[in-house]
Amino acid sequence: MSKKSRKQEAGFTLVEVMVVMVIIGLLATFVVINVLPSQDKAMVQKAKGDIRLLEQAVEMYRLDMMDYPAQDAGLNALKSAPAGLSNPSLYRTGGYVKFLPTDPWGNDYIYRYPGENSVVDILSYGADGQPGGEGLAADIVNWEP
Repeated sequence: MSKKSRKQEAGFTLVEVMVVMVIIGLLATFVVINVLPSQDKAMVQKAKGDIRLLEQAVEMYRLDMMDYPAQDAGLNALKSAPAGLSNPSLYRTGGYVKFLPTDPWGNDYIYRYPGENSVVDILSYGADGQPGGEGLAADIVNWEP
């Protein structure tokens, strides 16, 4: 082979590199468009699952202690026995949950007893951390499916 033909075969042309970059860009755009909404849905589903778990733990607490955790004790009563229990020996060894989860946006779940919408209300204010809202900012609650 001559020197001239070897130079022509060595490496990629600018056009080839640009075509590859455009293809990678299109693939990245496709992935982002399809994956990001799934992450948002997953965060809402995680919050719903956490609320169901906390609601079940509150019910187990009620069965053992004959009443729901007081408002001032809140969900912390599920992790460790609150002060002032009338019969602390009934409190389950190890508590009712190993740890208290925060919602997917890093906020604590809200507990109300007596509840405004059910016997106990457990909720997350959603992505914005404020009451009300729509879409991702909508409240996630235990009294609605």
